[in-house]
Amino acid sequence: MHKEYRLLVINVGSTSTKVAWYRGNDCMDAETIRYSNEDLTRYASSVEEQLSLREKDILEFLKKNGIGLNDMDMIVSRGGLGRPAPAGAYEIDETMCSDLLGGKFGKHPSALGPAIAFDFSKKYKMPAIVVDPPSTDEFQPLARFSGLPDIERKSAFHALNQKAAARRCAAELGKRYEEMNLVVAHLGGGITVGAHRKGMVVDCTHGLAEGPFTPERAGNLPTADLIDMAFSGKYDKRQILRRLVGEGGLLAYLGTNNVEKIQEMVRSGDEKAKLVYDAMVYQIAKAIGGMSVVLKGEMDGIILTGGLANSRMLTDLIKDWIKFIAPVFVYPGEDEISALGEGGLRVLRGEEELKKYSE
Repeated sequence: MHKEYRLLVINVGSTSTKVAWYRGNDCMDAETIRYSNEDLTRYASSVEEQLSLREKDILEFLKKNGIGLNDMDMIVSRGGLGRPAPAGAYEIDETMCSDLLGGKFGKHPSALGPAIAFDFSKKYKMPAIVVDPPSTDEFQPLARFSGLPDIERKSAFHALNQKAAARRCAAELGKRYEEMNLVVAHLGGGITVGAHRKGMVVDCTHGLAEGPFTPERAGNLPTADLIDMAFSGKYDKRQILRRLVGEGGLLAYLGTNNVEKIQEMVRSGDEKAKLVYDAMVYQIAKAIGGMSVVLKGEMDGIILTGGLANSRMLTDLIKDWIKFIAPVFVYPGEDEISALGEGGLRVLRGEEELKKYSE
C-alpha cells in the first residue's frame, strides 16, 4: 500500500497561477488565481518582478486550506524554457532557476514556477521538481534542420499536456504510450502539434515561433516579408517580438483573442470573423497532416487537447479536415495539474528516477 504523500503543485502561466495540493492521487483542493493585464503592467520590465506577487497568492491559498508548506512532502512545478533535455522529472536547482529567469533559452512567465518552488524548498527542506518541461527535447536528427546551418530548429512545446493526453489515450485503448504512434495538437493561447513515436516526441512545431497562428501568436510567417517588416523602421525589436507573440493571430486580425467572442461573431454571420477563424483551423489541420507524414502514416490516432478543445465548433471543423488520416480523440482542457501530481508521486514512490538538470 502506497504512503499518502502530500504534494503542492504549481502551474504558472502568463496571466494565471494554478495551484493545488494532493494527498496521494487525490486532489484535495485547487484554485486558479487570475491576473488582469492591469495587474501585471507594473511588472512589465521583468518577469522576475512578479515573484513576490505570485508567491504571496500561493501562500494565501495554503492558508485558506489550513495547511502549511511544512506539511508537504514535495513541491512540483510546471517547468520553463530551460536546457533542452529528454522528458522526465528534474530536480530544481540554482542553475535551472538562473537559466529560466535570465531567459538563457527563451523568456516565458512559466520561469516563475520553478523559482517559487525552489525558494519554498530551501526554506522548508523538501524536494522541488519539474515534470516534462516545455524545453523537453526528443527530436530526431532530421527535425533539427531549418534550411540554414546558422539556425537549428529547437524543441519548445506543451510537453506536459501533450504527453498527459497521449498517456490517457493509450490507457483508454489498453496500450502503453511507449507502444503507440500519435499526433497530438495542444490548442490554447499557444498551439503546438507534435509527432509522438513510441513515447518520444520526434518532431513538433515550436510554441512561440512556428506552426499555426493562434489566438495571440503569429506562428509561421513568410520570411522575406518578415525581414522587410523588421527593417521598415516602423518597429523596434521589442515591438516586432510583441507582434509575433502576444499581439498576433486572431487578435491581430479581429482585435480580440477571446475565442468564445469570435465564435459568437461567426454564428451571427460576421464573414470576416468566419474567414479568419477558418484560416486558423486550416493551419492547424495542415500542421497535423505534416506530422502524420513524420510518422509515415503509421498512426494509432490524432489527439486534440488544450483549453480550446472545449469548443465543439473548433474540434468539429478540425476533424472535418483530418478525419481521413486516423481516428481522432478529443480530450478538452489541460491535464497539467494532475500530470504534475502524478509525476511527483512516481518519483516519491521510486517508480521514476529523478534527473539532475545541471548534469
